[in-house]
Amino acid sequence: MKKILLFASGRGSNADTIIHYFKDSHTIGVIGVFTNNSNAEVLEKAKKHNVPTLIFSKEQLSNSFVLDRISELKPDLIVLAGFLWKFPEYIIAEYPNKIINIHPALLPKYGGKGMYGMKVHQTVLENQEKETGITIHYVNKNYDEGEFIFQKSVSIEDCQTAEEIANKIHVLEYQYFPEVIEELLTRNS
Repeated sequence: MKKILLFASGRGSNADTIIHYFKDSHTIGVIGVFTNNSNAEVLEKAKKHNVPTLIFSKEQLSNSFVLDRISELKPDLIVLAGFLWKFPEYIIAEYPNKIINIHPALLPKYGGKGMYGMKVHQTVLENQEKETGITIHYVNKNYDEGEFIFQKSVSIEDCQTAEEIANKIHVLEYQYFPEVIEELLTRNS
């Protein structure tokens, strides 16, 4: 069984989609959801699917506490699904090419520190882009600069608000994120 460990900070809609996608699989499963936010909605979503959770502090992420918990679970892939803190280099070093993230824009545009969620969509709108999309990439020491795994674009010429753009991005995320995870885990087996 290939094991996925999810990290999320908020609503957890991508995490929920991933858990749901693999719930009946006999070859791939979500083994845990780790979060830095004790009020994150992702905790309820994980509980609904009987997926174990862990809440941790910034200090626990920077010392060996979180790495020790990861090591105990032995995940095949760590998936950042709306995780807003910078991932520590010492964990990345322990899991090279085993940590992926999804970004709600076509990187390298609209990436970097502070560019997440509605901030990205608002900036895309203000810059009058004709299209945007998603980028799934490996995590390295810099925000949104890891090697690209997958990109998908969508036209936003009909969008008037950042919310409308967000809705189109969610459709792409929910469709492609679980599929890319599955492909990565089956290709590397």
